Amino acid sequence: MSEALKRDYQLCEEIGRGRFGTVFRCFSPVAEEFFACKSINKRALSDPVDRECLEKEPKVMSLLAPHPHILQIVGIYEDEASLHMVMELCDSSDLFARINNQGFFHESEAASVMKPLLEAIAHCHRNGVAHRDIKPDNVMFDSRQRLKLADFGSAEWCGEGRGMKGVVGTPYYVAPEVLSGIEYTEKVDVWSAGVILYVMLAGVPPFYGDSAAEIFEAVLRGNLRFPTRIFRTVSPAAKDLLRKMICKDVSRRLSAEQALKI
Repeated sequence: MSEALKRDYQLCEEIGRGRFGTVFRCFSPVAEEFFACKSINKRALSDPVDRECLEKEPKVMSLLAPHPHILQIVGIYEDEASLHMVMELCDSSDLFARINNQGFFHESEAASVMKPLLEAIAHCHRNGVAHRDIKPDNVMFDSRQRLKLADFGSAEWCGEGRGMKGVVGTPYYVAPEVLSGIEYTEKVDVWSAGVILYVMLAGVPPFYGDSAAEIFEAVLRGNLRFPTRIFRTVSPAAKDLLRKMICKDVSRRLSAEQALKI
């Protein structure tokens, strides 16, 4: 453990665990405030791509700061074995847990989530960053219930005509062009946000299957449906927005800025 980290923060209980690291609650005696500390085991990163992600995430988060709806990085500490990122603490349930608990959201509730999420995504895109893993688990809320987009481990530089490659993301939420092996743009984030909106309104994803392969096949087909039984109380305007965000034709898919204006 970094001596500087131990000097500045008191590490408390574990509050999360990922593929390469652990998240702890920590307390700053100077600020008299709790934060989250993401500690990543550098020795577990044998893949060069994983190492690149480790180096990129704090740079991306620092570039995007400050923004009211993007998780802020407070400090970075490094020792021989680990990288420690101290960030804002989001100690309320994330969107994944809220969807699981509620089943579905009323349109006004879904809008209150989608607006700040799209504001965060638009800010990323203006700064040449694609998140590439927009999903409910990465949409968090702080103690004041403010939405915070988190986990930039899969983020990539974009913009100025620069295309991206590589299959990243989560099966239900990944855009079809990511799976096709072609170059893609930051609009993959808009597709993923559209899927989140669909899940909030319907309680089920638009594309599904019994395995990741089946889900990918459904995503690639992109056959967007609005079953009457589920969508009978959803307005035509909301369905139209979904069609424009979850649109296979990338040239016709809305940008995050355009979606905010609807």
